[in-house]
Amino acid sequence: MTRRRRFLLILLVVILVSQAPFVYRRYRLKRLRNAIQQLASQRNTNETASEYVDYKGVIHVHSSLGGHSTGTFAELVAAAKANNLDFVIMTEHPQAEFDTAAMTLNGVHGGVLFVNGNEVATADGDRLLLIPGLASANENHTTKEFIDQQHANHGLAFAAYPTESGNWQSNSVDGVEVYNLFTNTKQMNRLVTFFDGLWSYRSYADLMFANFFARPNDNLQRWDSASSNRKLIAIAGNDAHSNVGIGFSDSTGKQVAGLKLDPYERSFRTVRTHVLIKKESPLTRESLFEAISLGHCYVSFDIFSDATGFEFRALQSDKVMGDELSLMNQISLTAKSSLPSRFVLLKDGNPFAQASGRAAEFPISGRGVYRIEAYLDSLPGPATGKPWIISNPIYVR
Repeated sequence: MTRRRRFLLILLVVILVSQAPFVYRRYRLKRLRNAIQQLASQRNTNETASEYVDYKGVIHVHSSLGGHSTGTFAELVAAAKANNLDFVIMTEHPQAEFDTAAMTLNGVHGGVLFVNGNEVATADGDRLLLIPGLASANENHTTKEFIDQQHANHGLAFAAYPTESGNWQSNSVDGVEVYNLFTNTKQMNRLVTFFDGLWSYRSYADLMFANFFARPNDNLQRWDSASSNRKLIAIAGNDAHSNVGIGFSDSTGKQVAGLKLDPYERSFRTVRTHVLIKKESPLTRESLFEAISLGHCYVSFDIFSDATGFEFRALQSDKVMGDELSLMNQISLTAKSSLPSRFVLLKDGNPFAQASGRAAEFPISGRGVYRIEAYLDSLPGPATGKPWIISNPIYVR
């Protein structure tokens, strides 16, 4: 064998060995997809038994209006329709010369309710999601000033990226973005993702997210800590820009080569905020705001399975997630889902009890802030041990 042939053979062996992990990772995604499809056949949702309708949507969405994105309104509407979403809450970055909240999608488009909002950076270093947006969003206000303006206009203010600053904790924000999809994508290793893409993108692009998905431990810890003193509503932030990936773009921003991890359609499928609205109230801007402000909502990673039908409530009571409940001699909290799950009941942020099945009952006898995390333990890696649902709490005072 000539020296050149020997070198080429060694090079081939090195290449094959170096790609073996990515071949295995592709196999894991195939196995995960098959398990998700099998789970879907087990869904059992009896929504007629509930007095609430479960509406699914996404919060924290950007278009080209605010920069950082080339996304169009047509792409947004198409992505929302493809995911059968009920609502999309836009949070446009402000611009100095025009009101981005006034110019973004608002009202019903393609059968989906859009709400116009803003994401703002405050003078004291916080990031807030303002729902709906403000004409003054491009002005330099403190966190308190923005929140006061929102509340004066019957709007909501949520702390975004809660671990990046602490000023929001001393202000009267309505809630916290406990999970941010865009932030989570920053955890990916670009080189590893590139080779994952070569092997898996064509067949399992949606599930590649599972390779680096992580429970938002720090955000949850801060939310749990702040919730011990007052009610704080948890939401998920898709932070959808349609701009995460590896590739090359032309002068217009259009990608001409590479792979995109977060087109709107995929982002809207990965994580959602589900909102529970009484059956007698149709989905409107007003009913959506009211349900969110009450905390009648939960976060779900629907990439693993549509969580529609989940409930967390007090037994023999009309109190559901987000509500406050007076302590009696003994209270039972119940959770149910459309799929067999492992329900973990947390009290003041700490695991308190757990049970498996489609429904679980948890007797409690002490005051505290109780919430549920649900896990699909039947899913293999890389989804193993990753949360499926994060509920808002029931506050037992």
